Amino acid sequence: MAGLYREYWRINVLTSLEYRANFLLWSGFTFVYHGSAVAALAIMLHQFPSMNGWTFRDMAFLYALWMVAHALHNTFFSNVDGVPERIREGDFDRVLIRPLDALFQVIATPGQIFPDELILALAFFGFATLYSGVHVDAAFVGLVPLVVAGGALIDLGINLMIATAAFWFVKVDALRWLALQLEQEFTRYPVAIYSRGVRLLLTFVVPFAFMNYFPAAYFLHKPDSALALPPAVGLLSPAIGALFVAVAYSFWRFGLNRYQGVGH
Repeated sequence: MAGLYREYWRINVLTSLEYRANFLLWSGFTFVYHGSAVAALAIMLHQFPSMNGWTFRDMAFLYALWMVAHALHNTFFSNVDGVPERIREGDFDRVLIRPLDALFQVIATPGQIFPDELILALAFFGFATLYSGVHVDAAFVGLVPLVVAGGALIDLGINLMIATAAFWFVKVDALRWLALQLEQEFTRYPVAIYSRGVRLLLTFVVPFAFMNYFPAAYFLHKPDSALALPPAVGLLSPAIGALFVAVAYSFWRFGLNRYQGVGH
C-alpha cells in the first residue's frame, strides 16, 4: 500500500503540472484568498488594537497555525470531500470491487493536488512565528508538528463524517458548506470573543478550537478566557484529532457496510 500510495502521488503531481495554466491560476487564488484574510485582520486590528487581549501579532500566529493544519489536510486528505459526488455518479462502486481498503483508495487516488498551499502556509507560519515573538526552543519545534498534525486530523474527521452521511442522504453539500463556514469564519478569531454556546460548539462538538486557539494560547502564554481551561489543554490537539478520526472511521465503516448504491 505504501508503494501504491507513492505511485498515486507521482501521478498526481505530474497530472497537476500538465495543466500549467490551471495550476498557476489555482496557486494564485490560494495566495489571494489567504492574503485577503490576513489583510482583513490587519485592517480590523488597526481600528481596534486588541481583541479580547489578542493583538494583530497574536492573531497572525493564530491564523498561521490554522492555515498550516488546514493546508496539511487539503494536501493529503482533501479527496475525502469528493466521496458524495462519486456516490451520486455511481463511481464509488468501483472502489468497492477493488482489493484495497475503500478509504485508502479515496485518500490516495490522484486528484490534481499540489502542495502549493502547504508551502505557502509553512512560509507564512515561519513569518508569523517571528513576527508574534513566540519563544522558539526545542519544545516548540517538537510540539508544533504534533499540534499541526492533530489539527489536520480534526479536519479529516469532520470531513469523513460528512462524507459518510452521503451513504444515506447522497447529497450533503449543505452540510459540507456549513462545516466549512464554521471552520473558516470562526477560526480566524479567538474563540473567547464568541458566546458561550459557540465556545462549547467549537470545543466539544466540532473541535476547531483545538486546531489553533488552544495551542496558540499555550504558545503565546495567554490565559484561556473562553472556558477557563488550563493552558496545557492546547497540547491535546493530537489526541483530539486521533480520537475524532477514530470515531469518524467507525462511522465510515458502519455506513460502508450498509451502502447499497444509488440505483445507477
